[in-house]
Amino acid sequence: MELRLLIVEDDRLIAEATSDYFTGKGWHVETTGDGIQALELLEVKRYHLVLLDVMIPGRDGFAVCRQIRKSCDVPIIFITARVLEEDKLNGYALGADDYVTKPFSLPVLYAKAMALTGRIQGLNIFVELGGLKVDTRRREVQKYGEILPLPPKEYEILLFLMENPGRVFSREQLLIRFWGYDFEGNERVVDNHIKKLRKALGSCGCTIDTVRKFGYRLSVVKLEVVR
Repeated sequence: MELRLLIVEDDRLIAEATSDYFTGKGWHVETTGDGIQALELLEVKRYHLVLLDVMIPGRDGFAVCRQIRKSCDVPIIFITARVLEEDKLNGYALGADDYVTKPFSLPVLYAKAMALTGRIQGLNIFVELGGLKVDTRRREVQKYGEILPLPPKEYEILLFLMENPGRVFSREQLLIRFWGYDFEGNERVVDNHIKKLRKALGSCGCTIDTVRKFGYRLSVVKLEVVR
């Protein structure tokens, strides 16, 4: 399957070098240096990865990422000269999957791209923990073989925890990732969604544990990633 890449970068030399590298690896690559044009392309074409600069004309990268995430879960890697931690947190909160700072290594960037698009190529389509099985293409959760209907936000939280079993995430980290850096509510919204998710899961061979005064962790009885 030919992988399709959209590079949104107004530095012509960087865009050309990156395009040439990915093209040499067999990718179909399109480039634009304008945020508005990028959104127009994404409305009519399907891509497997977007490389997105922050400082671009039309609309900046953060605004483009926010708009993309309203309708599409295509992997996004920010590529930028900005190195402020606040910028990185904002990018992740808006739904970016990774962040690469200029100047960058093309082989390293390519490795990150392959890791993110591996699921599209047929790897990690299913994630299984205990009695739960998630089909990431269909966004479907099964519990011991039975379909478990979940609202979109709880599905996203569950998949994220299942992809990071045993890792502790603070309420703030979860709030930023799933509600955004500029969310005006408080961390109680995280607790409420975790409570609903626990009720929906019931007994399933894994549990969402509360780490006192910090956050949550997914503990599993059996861990298996189906490839």
